Amino acid sequence: MAAALSLGARNLGQTWPNPAVGCVIVDAAGHVVGRGFTQRGGRPHAETEALKMAGARAKGATAYVTLEPCSHHGKTPPCAAALVAAGITRCVAAIEDPDPRVSGRGLAKLREAGIAVETGVLAAQARDLNAGFLTRVTEGRPLVALKLATSLDGRIATRAGESRWITGEEARAFGHRLRATHDAIAVGSGTVLADDPELTCRIPGLEHRSPVRLVFDRRGRTPATAKILTPTPPTWVIGENPVKNAAQFIEMAQNAGLGDVLAKLAGAGLTRILVEGGATLATAFLKASLVDRLYWFRAPMTIGGDGLPGIAPMDVDRLAQGVGLCCTGRRALGNDVLELYERPA
Repeated sequence: MAAALSLGARNLGQTWPNPAVGCVIVDAAGHVVGRGFTQRGGRPHAETEALKMAGARAKGATAYVTLEPCSHHGKTPPCAAALVAAGITRCVAAIEDPDPRVSGRGLAKLREAGIAVETGVLAAQARDLNAGFLTRVTEGRPLVALKLATSLDGRIATRAGESRWITGEEARAFGHRLRATHDAIAVGSGTVLADDPELTCRIPGLEHRSPVRLVFDRRGRTPATAKILTPTPPTWVIGENPVKNAAQFIEMAQNAGLGDVLAKLAGAGLTRILVEGGATLATAFLKASLVDRLYWFRAPMTIGGDGLPGIAPMDVDRLAQGVGLCCTGRRALGNDVLELYERPA
């Protein structure tokens, strides 16, 4: 199952609206005869890829899959039926699929065919791998990860606006790898006007994994010549007024909240969004309690209270009004430190 999870992670950020699934097929002698993972765009599925590799050796084998095999006809035939037809005798699924079209039906089909079924193996890791897909299905919105790169005192720029570069090369490379594992990157129009970012993945060999770019621009301030509006990867603008050269416009009514926007983005298929800036957008997501994960890169320097803060005022009078998160990881990246915080369960 650990190998299947590793396979599933290979295309994380590339399979939306489908989950990123991995599958390993092991024959009766204990030999791995098939490996597969969900391909770009969500198909072919992991199980069919693994069965294709295994061929006739799948008969009598065990399939280890990170998510319950699908049981419905979509753009591909159901994977549960493919496993039955291949003659496997045992299926180990890490977790059930909460999608109403599946939701235990895939495992039931396997059992009806006489296949032994087990669940729960490395379930926590499987839920973590597909947290975005699970959030979209169960909460009707994508998973939201917020990325902050600040000084020790929480500043993202000096009082004169200089911000390149607060963190070092290793931290910036890790940030680009984060982009490669998300369906979309989001910034506010203020960041576009101040920095004119490209918002692409610029790690050699991963350029093709640059995700959809999202610009939250309620007032339509993004200039048509902005770097973020180049044709590839596509840019979706979210606001009240369309912006020239945007690949897609998502209307945000005047009284709409972030939850409404996220519901629309989930409807468009997005499962994982990385919010990169600026302070206004980051604060809006925090105030709305819509941040599931916070990646905080901290550089070993102080800039001072007159620098630009990474988080804008939140109108907090009492400590109980603050946004509570749990620290679940910490690592050094050169001279910088990355801390991962997650929303309490």
